[in-house]
Amino acid sequence: MMLSESEEKQNMPAVPEVTETEDLENLKQALAEEKEKAAASLAGWQRAQADFMNFKRRSEQEREEYTRFANAGLLLELLPVLDDLERALEHTPPKLSKLAWVDGVNLIYRKFRATLELQGLTQIEALGKPFNPNLHEAVRQDKGREGIVIEEIRKGYQLHDKVIRPTMVVVGNGEDTEKEDE
Repeated sequence: MMLSESEEKQNMPAVPEVTETEDLENLKQALAEEKEKAAASLAGWQRAQADFMNFKRRSEQEREEYTRFANAGLLLELLPVLDDLERALEHTPPKLSKLAWVDGVNLIYRKFRATLELQGLTQIEALGKPFNPNLHEAVRQDKGREGIVIEEIRKGYQLHDKVIRPTMVVVGNGEDTEKEDE
């Protein structure tokens, strides 16, 4: 059974007629939505790229920092040896100081110290300077100018700009300055 054209139209669901202006508005709205999605995607991509660049920079800084201070533990273990060499040379009797083996030990000390300095190790100057808790470790107070380091018990060292062993010091308590004022 075949339906006539008018009967076919009656059986088909009604399709709303879309005018050209409605179609254009729908397209404009879809375009605006897609532009917003594209802008959001671009912003996300830019943030991800910035995060990656920051990560890369931080990683490079951490690697450089690690490289600079990789030997800190070893250098810290060698400092007592340096201290012992210094004490031995300071307490060499005057009549033995002219012997060749004492000169050899002195040469070894200087070479050892130069090698440590090449690795970035520097001695912290303390004597006669104001006490600095970031650089010095006060072990006691004694008569002397207040807040000034009057004696160095054990030398302190920095590796590049980081303190690896603070200087053990005696700090003045201000007693001498009060007597001078009277």
